[in-house]
Amino acid sequence: MIDPAVTDTQRLREAGLAAFFRPQDAEAAGIPYGHLRRMEEAGLVEREGWGLYRRTDADFSRHHSLAAGCARVPSAIASLITALSVHEIGTQIPFGVWIAIPHGDRTPMVEGFRLNVTRFSGASLRYGVVETEFEGVPARITTPARTVVDCFRFRSKVGLNVALEALDDALLWNKVTRDEIGRAAEACRARSLLEPLLYPRVL
Repeated sequence: MIDPAVTDTQRLREAGLAAFFRPQDAEAAGIPYGHLRRMEEAGLVEREGWGLYRRTDADFSRHHSLAAGCARVPSAIASLITALSVHEIGTQIPFGVWIAIPHGDRTPMVEGFRLNVTRFSGASLRYGVVETEFEGVPARITTPARTVVDCFRFRSKVGLNVALEALDDALLWNKVTRDEIGRAAEACRARSLLEPLLYPRVL
């Protein structure tokens, strides 16, 4: 039961919601939809798009759009160019947010920014995918080794030059080892793409 003595500001702070959240997240934290609308009218939260809200007291970071995307699409895995940027590999600047979702899931639509969607299945949904958070939003992201492998797997989307740069940069700055990349490639059935580059034959 809602305590009328508790202000909306207190209720929002005590709910422990991330910078971005969905109405069902607020409901689970004890804030019914009617109170959420009242908080919006009071300027405590802003509607960022269909089914997505942002706390106005939340600090912006360079992962602002990524946090919004992960809040709106809980099944998302930050990947490819976005993961390269998070891991500080290469020189690519993401245009929009790059995520992967399971095969069979509907392609998500998020207002306000572009989502670049790829699809994972089987072992690629699990191997080299780790839990993290962005602006308090629970999220998942591919590890550096897995990200490099995915750049080769999806080279038609990101470009072969991006994949080659990612491989060279990750090894140069010790973000990964050749064996880590090799294991990720093996798990994702992409070893043939990477093996000649990882272990070139000496004539």
